[in-house]
Amino acid sequence: MSTQDLALPRSRLRSARFPLLPEAAILALAVSAYYVFPYDLALITRFLVMMLFVLSLDLVLGYAGIATLGHAALYGTGAYAAGLFAVHVSGNPVIGLAVGAAAGGLLAFVSGLLLMRAHGLTLLMLSIAVTLICQEIANKARDLTGGADGLRGIRMEPLIGLFKFDFVGRTGYWYALAVLCLCYALLKIVTSSPLGLSIRGIKDSAARMVAIGSPVYWRLVTVYTIGGAIAGVAGALAAQVTQLVSLEVYAFNLSAEALIMLILGGAGRLHGAIVGVVIFMTVHHVAAAVDPFNWLFIIGALILGIVFFVPAGILGLPKALTDLVRRNHDARP
Repeated sequence: MSTQDLALPRSRLRSARFPLLPEAAILALAVSAYYVFPYDLALITRFLVMMLFVLSLDLVLGYAGIATLGHAALYGTGAYAAGLFAVHVSGNPVIGLAVGAAAGGLLAFVSGLLLMRAHGLTLLMLSIAVTLICQEIANKARDLTGGADGLRGIRMEPLIGLFKFDFVGRTGYWYALAVLCLCYALLKIVTSSPLGLSIRGIKDSAARMVAIGSPVYWRLVTVYTIGGAIAGVAGALAAQVTQLVSLEVYAFNLSAEALIMLILGGAGRLHGAIVGVVIFMTVHHVAAAVDPFNWLFIIGALILGIVFFVPAGILGLPKALTDLVRRNHDARP
């Protein structure tokens, strides 16, 4: 080991030696969950779908700094596209997933041409407006979407012609886990590419990136489109697994909860999004079971604690504790 290596913190040395250690640990836990909770596979599959959705938000917000509260528009459009495809064209889940990705990506591209020209509060309001417009279109197109009653009649063919979607949810769980792993790998490549490095620079200082000749606007549109495609995959996956799509896929609270999950885990590091989903949905499930009326108090207290004491998210807790100990040690006479 070199002198330079000795100067690095142990956490950084560990991450340098085992770059995929967090991902391997999360995958091992996901596989173990199938055997530990065999009768709760529907709930755990919901965890996986939300992880995929929050990962798409992490790319948009955590890496590119695009503040949005309308991410549900991309998720819901992917869900309706996959559901309508299954009802009217084919129940092939893989093709349906591609249709959902295309729908989410297309909406992100079209809306992104406008949204990426706005900033701050204007961007937040416009992103919410896009979601409300999509929700109202789905509500008015009752003959096509089912309106407030939801889109029904979704039937999925066996996965790759071999594995049927059973009532317990075994096939759905492994299917969702495989899609999550593939999309995670894709996002890992994107965030490590020159595009990923440039959007980090844009997040830090857009003016500086413009000064060095970077096409900031089109880079933001590109990354927003990629995030929209991943969100569309998450929506399509939810539609295929539950075989139902309702107007709730466009609900504002879906975007808000995804943002809370991202804050809890830590934005800008991918696996932080996964940790945030596990924490939020576990606390939600347990707290709502204990007190169905006041469970939001627990969530609110958790968010306040994270924001005030660990702004980097749960994954930033070890560093925060280390810094606290170091400051206390340095303050001693």
